[in-house]
Parts: sequence; structure tokens; C-alpha cells
Amino acid sequence: MRDTRESRLLLVLLVATAFALITVDIRGGEDSPVDGARQAAATVFGPIQNGVSSAVDPVGNAISAIRDSGERHDRLAELERENAALKAKLGSDDRNRSRLKQLDKMVRTAGAGQYGIKGAEVIAIGAAQGFSWTITIDVGADDGIQRDMTVLNGDGLVGRVTTVGPSTATVLLASDPDFTVGTRMEGSDELGFASGQGDRPLRVELLNGKAEIKKGDRLVTFGSQADRPFVPGVPVGVVSRVDPSGGDLTRTLYVTPYVSFTKLDIVGVVVQAPAEDPRDTVLPPKPKPTPTPTVTVTVTPGAENAENAEGAGDTGAPADGDAQQDQEQ
Repeated sequence: MRDTRESRLLLVLLVATAFALITVDIRGGEDSPVDGARQAAATVFGPIQNGVSSAVDPVGNAISAIRDSGERHDRLAELERENAALKAKLGSDDRNRSRLKQLDKMVRTAGAGQYGIKGAEVIAIGAAQGFSWTITIDVGADDGIQRDMTVLNGDGLVGRVTTVGPSTATVLLASDPDFTVGTRMEGSDELGFASGQGDRPLRVELLNGKAEIKKGDRLVTFGSQADRPFVPGVPVGVVSRVDPSGGDLTRTLYVTPYVSFTKLDIVGVVVQAPAEDPRDTVLPPKPKPTPTPTVTVTVTPGAENAENAEGAGDTGAPADGDAQQDQEQ
């Protein structure tokens, strides 16, 4: 519509009419003269309004659902963060408990052997300094660590220090093929040399080819001159197999090490050797043998007497018959 004088006049007239109808409707209350017109309009436009409402409501509901979904997502994310923090705390507590257990066991081992140790944490593993079975620990020269010091944990011999930095050091594990340590058999004192074989048992060559060795025998470190690189008495492992001597000058043993080289965490570097050789005192207690079950058969005395009496009755009748025949003769 063009903006002309007539159109403006018509707009003013329509607005005035609307106000007049509103005034009449309000004053009329329930008896409003426009009530019939309102009902007629509701009858005509009601279905249209419902249709529009049906079409618009899903959009409104979707918007509300998105808003609620966002709130639920935020709450879910918050719960997930709380759950992750709780799991991390529990995991940290479990790890701390495990470390305390390892540390306690290592301190007990060091106390049994009178070793002065410096505790350390394994911070890296892998091929370092050209070795294939090594670990890196978080102590070094600043902590008094030197090359060729013995490294142990609560289970036994871990290895020896090979490279030292200001705050870290590299340890060659006893499982490395380049690793060799002098050993001594528990009880018999037979000497030998143990060598690493990676993830296989240690190989030990005994100097005495006729030594009487059996599965389950245990070994400790023999010790080195001036206690470097090995102090004496550190548990090494348990004999798992003995090769026949075959008249050789040496005898080959295979030893399962006490230490699990794939689960190292807390270790100790021996910074002070014991005043005396602890011999076999650092070895763990021997496992108690499992008792062999036995079967005991008990015979009731009454039944035995009844059987004897019955047997005597059976043998007595023929005896009486024979006596009678002798008298008749």
C-alpha cells in the first residue's frame, strides 16, 4: 500500500475502531456485545492456532531439550572429572602403598646384610649406553653414587652401576648377556659365575664339575675385591635345572633369579659395604615342604576277635571228628 493521505486516514480510523471495541468489551464483561464475534473468531481461527502450535511446539521443546541437554552434559562432564580424579587418587594410593611395601622390604634386606644403601626410583628403561638390559635411576654423583656399585632391591641382586651423571645413573641388569657375577652356593659354598640370558634363567658355571647340586638350591653373590662391583651375600636366585657334568671341569646350572627385572620400581644402591660377609643370612626363609597325605586303616578289636573265634570254630569240628575216629579204632 502506498503512503498517501487516504491510507493514513484509514489507519487512524481502524485504530480508533479497535480501541472502541476494546472499551465496549471490557465494560460489557460476560455480557459483552462482542462475545459472539469472539466465539465465531475462535471457531474459525482455533484449528489454525492449534496447527501452528503443534508445528511450533516441537521447536520449542527441542530448544528446551537442548538447553537441558547442555546442563546434563555439563553435570555429566563434572561427574566424569570427579570420577577420574577419584580413580587417580585411588591409583596413586595403591601405587604409594606398593612403593612403601617395596621400600620396607628393601630396608629389611639391607639391614640383614648390613648394607648402607641409597634409595632410588627407576625413571627409565631400555637400551642406554649401548646395553640392552638397563634402567636409569634418579640418583647420581650428587648423591654419592659411583661407577661399579651394587644395586639391589627387597628381593635380591638387580645389577651394577655402569654410568653416572650428576643426578641420574645407568644400571646394567643382571639379566643382560654382558653381565657376570661371582656366586656362592648356600651351604656347600661351591663357587661359580652367573651370566645373564635376557628373559631366560641365569646361566651359572660352577668351578667344581663334580659338585652335588640339586634343583631348589640357592645362590648369593660371592663378592668382589674391595666390594666393587659386588658386595657379598646378596641373594641371586634358585637352581631350576642342573645339566649333567659329563666329566667336564665345570658344571652348568640354570638359576631363576629372585628379582623380576620387568617390574622394577624402587631400588637401592649399596654405597657402603658390610664390615663382614653376611654369608647366607640375607636369603629369604626356605619354603616349608608340603606334607604328603597318608591313609591309615584301623581295625576294630571286637570284629577281629569275632573273626578269630569263627575261624577257631570252623577248625575245631574236624579236629573233634578225627579224635572220635581215633578212639573207635
